[in-house]
Amino acid sequence: MGMAESGEPIIELRNIIKRFGSVEALTGVSMTVRRGEVLGLLGDNGAGKSTLVKTLAGVHAPSSGEIWVNGTRRDPWNPAAARNAGIETVFQDRALSPQHSIVSNVFMGREITNAFGLINVKKQIDEANRLMREIGFTSKVFNPNSIVGNLSGGERQGVAIARALYNKADVIVLDEPTTALSLTETQKVFRFVEAVKSSGRTVIFIGHNIYHVWDISDRFFVIDRGREAFEGAKSDFQGADHLIHMMRELAETGHADAGSYRPSAPGAVQ
Repeated sequence: MGMAESGEPIIELRNIIKRFGSVEALTGVSMTVRRGEVLGLLGDNGAGKSTLVKTLAGVHAPSSGEIWVNGTRRDPWNPAAARNAGIETVFQDRALSPQHSIVSNVFMGREITNAFGLINVKKQIDEANRLMREIGFTSKVFNPNSIVGNLSGGERQGVAIARALYNKADVIVLDEPTTALSLTETQKVFRFVEAVKSSGRTVIFIGHNIYHVWDISDRFFVIDRGREAFEGAKSDFQGADHLIHMMRELAETGHADAGSYRPSAPGAVQ
């Protein structure tokens, strides 16, 4: 399928193979991530999404293949290399400390200190306020000193995204960010994602709910049994049901034919 020209390539995975002993979890996956887009990453359980994300985050080094960032090949590849390349991953548990404040969570392990090595509390609060405004954290109820445990699920995702932005992320990988969230909370996450995109950064959005991924993404990359199955821009599909049809066909037959889709009724798919 076609490719959306959202911007220049920022990350390129070229023919990535990842083996664990005799098991080949990724089989020659090539994926391009473009600046200023939301890329939806889809696949069934066991398809290889987690291995691909952990490889992107530097948790797993590729067994073979190349990783390019802004036109330069990066080798070796590890968590420090990924972070230096501007890649931040927000895993499903968000790695937040609920009993601490928003500002403590944003700067945990990366505190702003003064010339004497003491934490610069005022500067951290000012920076946390700026980050919260940048991603559209509009609730008047909360401020940087609010306890994270009192926030809703969508708002906690916002804190995790703010922390990624403080870490100078160019690419933020969100792993199942809307799992177990209500429609209202999902919309909050979408607003945060749109704000990140508006700033010129890139989001890789991973989800099981295809309608959620459809709503927020500009382009889709589908992985199946450790290999790239298909990818395409939103305009390549007739709607979310078209994408679901192709994924169902992929699961049943091992391949997906974009031309085999027929809406069940006129106007059924927008």
